[in-house]
Amino acid sequence: MTTPSFEQGEFLDATIASIVGQRHDRLDYVVQDAQSTDSTPDVLDRWTGRGVRAVVEKDGGQANAINRGFGRVEGEIMGWLNSDDLLLPGALQTVASVFASRPDIDVVYGHRIIVDGAGDEIGRWIMPPHESEVLSWADYIPQETMFWRRRVWDEAGGEIDESFRFAVDWDLILRFSDVGATFARIPRFLGAFRVHEQQKTSAQIASTGEAEMMRLRERTLGRPVDYPEIHRHVRPYLATASMYQALWKLGLSLYGRV
Repeated sequence: MTTPSFEQGEFLDATIASIVGQRHDRLDYVVQDAQSTDSTPDVLDRWTGRGVRAVVEKDGGQANAINRGFGRVEGEIMGWLNSDDLLLPGALQTVASVFASRPDIDVVYGHRIIVDGAGDEIGRWIMPPHESEVLSWADYIPQETMFWRRRVWDEAGGEIDESFRFAVDWDLILRFSDVGATFARIPRFLGAFRVHEQQKTSAQIASTGEAEMMRLRERTLGRPVDYPEIHRHVRPYLATASMYQALWKLGLSLYGRV
């Protein structure tokens, strides 16, 4: 597992703690930091040797940092956690158990909690069962909850496409699909996505992000598409997601099986 890191020391300690605190005996974890000048060096000093390997060197951005990190870790199950997000307790054990019991599954993900800059919960995503066809039109998989087998990573090219700045995870998901990977939603909360003012996701979605997502849709579908067509294809999935969300708020469980 790897974490790409740059100038997010205020969140990095909690991110690392959420991974190391899993106490998974086969965890191989590298934090790949691009020579941060904030509090990151102090955070890395505190964690080095406590289940974390820290590599500090210049890189070419998030995608390049992820590739560098993955180039340094071993293990058959892979995933990355951004330096402002969190894994929830028991997530790694749950993921490992699913992969061990279901050899037919290549990629898994789960429900997501949304937290603010202070780490306080502000929302939840309750994920419906997986729908492969929707992935050609929209990326609904919570990245911080997604894990995959090394074999499908190798089959899909064995690297993050560094031409992407925003849609790096969706590009990888679509390449997994292209090589016939089997996806499954795990019916439990696995990760927390942090929303804050300095976040790349918020800052770039209106510009770089939209252009990259349209580029992926055209590549996957073989033609340009417009927003009315996108909305038409994702509407049924969003309706199902809304139903799951409403049932959860009512205290009812419709999470289903993996």
